[in-house]
Amino acid sequence: MPTALIVDDETPMREQLKSRLAEVWPELQIVAEAANGIAALEQAQLHAPDIIFLDIRMPGKNGIEAARTLAQQAQIVFVTAYDEYAIQAFEQGAMDYLLKPVDAERLASTCRRLQQRLAAVASAAPSTHPGAAPQSEQMEQLLQQLLQHSQAHKTDYLRWIQASVGASLRMISTKEVLFFRSDEKYTRVQTEAAEYLIRKSLKELEDELNPDEFWRIHRSCIVNVQAISEVTRDFRGRQLVQLKGHPEKLEVSRNHLHLFQQM
Repeated sequence: MPTALIVDDETPMREQLKSRLAEVWPELQIVAEAANGIAALEQAQLHAPDIIFLDIRMPGKNGIEAARTLAQQAQIVFVTAYDEYAIQAFEQGAMDYLLKPVDAERLASTCRRLQQRLAAVASAAPSTHPGAAPQSEQMEQLLQQLLQHSQAHKTDYLRWIQASVGASLRMISTKEVLFFRSDEKYTRVQTEAAEYLIRKSLKELEDELNPDEFWRIHRSCIVNVQAISEVTRDFRGRQLVQLKGHPEKLEVSRNHLHLFQQM
C-alpha cells in the first residue's frame, strides 16, 4: 500500500488535503503529518513515505530547503498558494505541484502521475523502496533556483503596518510589533508602547510577513520571534511565550509546539 506524508504549517490545509486524497486515492495511507521542514525531515526518516506533499512557505526550514534532502527519498509534490515563480519553474521541471485550496480534479490527475512513477520506480529497481526517487541534476538545479529566488525576495516582506488612530494614520514598523492577535473583525497589533486595531486578517498578515521573523504560535496569534524573552510551561502543561517589555503571556497551541522544540 503506498504511503504519504503531508507537510503544511496550517492544520486546516492538511485536513483538506487529507480529505481530498481519501476521495481520489483511498488506498493511499497517510502515515504522518508535519508542520514545518524540520519536522518533515524527522517524519520522513521515521516513516519512509513513498510520497511527500510539501508546502513551500513555512517557518524555520521552508519546503524548498527540505525538498533538497527529501527528494532523494520520496516523490515530492509541492503545495503552494501563491508563488508564481515556483509554479513556472515546476511546469518546466521534474516536480509536480498543487495550488491551494486543492482542487479534486487536479489532485486526481497528480495522483495518477504519482501512481505511474511509483510503478516505474518499483519495476526498475524492485529491491529498493518504491518511493525512492534519484535526485537528477535537473531536479537539483530546479531546487537551487527556487531557493535562490526565495532568498532574493526576502526584502519583499511586509515592513510597515498602517493603523488609523482617530483622524490620523500611524505607520508602525514591523520591527516594533511584539505580536498580532485576531480580535473578532479586527487584528490587534501590540507594540511595547501601545496597541492598535487594523482590519487586515491574521491570514493576510501571515502571508506578507517574513516567516523567519514572525511565527504563528496559535490559530489566533502571530509573534515576533525577536521579541520572545522565554518560553515556559504552566501547571497545566501549557507552553507560554513571554515577550520582552510586555507582561502578557501568549499560549502556544499544540499544533505549534514544534516551533520551540528546535530552539
